[in-house]
Amino acid sequence: MPQNAPISMQELLLRLIKRYTFITVGVFITAFALEAFLIPNSVIDGGIIGISMILSHLTKWNLGILVIVLNLPFIILAYSKMGLKFVIQTLYACIVLAFALNFFAGYSATQEAFLATVFGGIILGVGVGFILKNEASLDGTEMLSLIVSKKFGCSVGEFIMCINLFIYLAAGKVFSWESAMYSILTYFIASKVIDGVMEGFNSSKSVRIISDDAGDIGNALIEKLDISVTYLKGIGGYSGQDKDLIYCVVSRLELPKMLDIIRDIDSNAFISIVDVHETYGGRFKKKV
Repeated sequence: MPQNAPISMQELLLRLIKRYTFITVGVFITAFALEAFLIPNSVIDGGIIGISMILSHLTKWNLGILVIVLNLPFIILAYSKMGLKFVIQTLYACIVLAFALNFFAGYSATQEAFLATVFGGIILGVGVGFILKNEASLDGTEMLSLIVSKKFGCSVGEFIMCINLFIYLAAGKVFSWESAMYSILTYFIASKVIDGVMEGFNSSKSVRIISDDAGDIGNALIEKLDISVTYLKGIGGYSGQDKDLIYCVVSRLELPKMLDIIRDIDSNAFISIVDVHETYGGRFKKKV
């Protein structure tokens, strides 16, 4: 049986350069969001960065150094769970963040708290999304949550939510309750943007079609949409008869035309459509 060719050193090096480039870009975007939008308006992030922002405000210690120091125990703790590559990349991200925060220190993009909350949250989400997508992190509480959730049976999300609740309560006492509310809004916006960056904004659709005319539908999709389809075998639950299923992935723009093609051939076809945020490998376009 033929084996896949091993990855060359050149390809591995290119992957490494690409990963660290995106981590670095993500860190600078994150630092810009913090220094230009959130910090001047007393709006904080969640997790270790949020704790660091509160401590920096109270003690006047350097924010970047606090982020490294507070994250360090969690980075070490994450070694057994996440591996050496994640630890090195996370440590690199924290060190670069310390530099980037000092680079943007003193710059303010707006003094309007609501604008700072919305645009700061969006920019922060993009930066953190780049970092997470390339297997690094800036938040030790997320690393801790992976371990705690296993031991105590709570979900990762529940643990992070509890930690952030205490952080925002502390922000309300240190800054103001208005700042705490803006901080919660920032966290919500950033988390949605992170999901978009992680999963991809240009989502495609995976489509499953069950029809007695599966062959005709498959041929028509290949002919008219220039896509690849896969036939799957199934058995009808009521009839017990063999059924042919069609599986394919299309863009959102192609979906309406696909539905028209299917209905023209079999108006009773069963169609299941699911969001697909990213696809890897395979051949989704027909080669000429």
